[in-house]
Amino acid sequence: MLSMVVAALVETARVNTASKHDLLDTPKAIVSMSIWWLVSQYVLIGYGDCLAVVGLQELFYDQMPEEMRSIGAAAYIVGVGSFLNTALISVVQAITSRHGNEWLGDNLNRANLNYFYWVLAGLSGVNFCVYMWIAKGNKGKELEMGSYLDGKE
Repeated sequence: MLSMVVAALVETARVNTASKHDLLDTPKAIVSMSIWWLVSQYVLIGYGDCLAVVGLQELFYDQMPEEMRSIGAAAYIVGVGSFLNTALISVVQAITSRHGNEWLGDNLNRANLNYFYWVLAGLSGVNFCVYMWIAKGNKGKELEMGSYLDGKE
């Protein structure tokens, strides 16, 4: 969620820089902005991905039934999120093109890519709330000793 907020802010700064130098109608022109603006969002994405991979592996191998372990890990590796993201891009393109200004058009200086990043940040926030709601109700898998993994019986 934080990486999408940072991405939206960086994209807004990039478009403002392009506007300041009259480059909005020249999409192939180089905007005089340092590549280092992208470091923070990529660091956040990398850090979040490292935490997610370890947590998902622990979930699949400790909490899932024996028969579902490989299916869960394969679903993450194949990237179900990539398929959902493609569908989301198609929906956003269809809705915004109907209303005039495409958010993900060919000319990124005139498009509204930052709005798309804000949508992704909002969806990540909703996803986090749903995760917390589900995690709160999860008891954990019962261990062989008769206690649950989280220490509560």
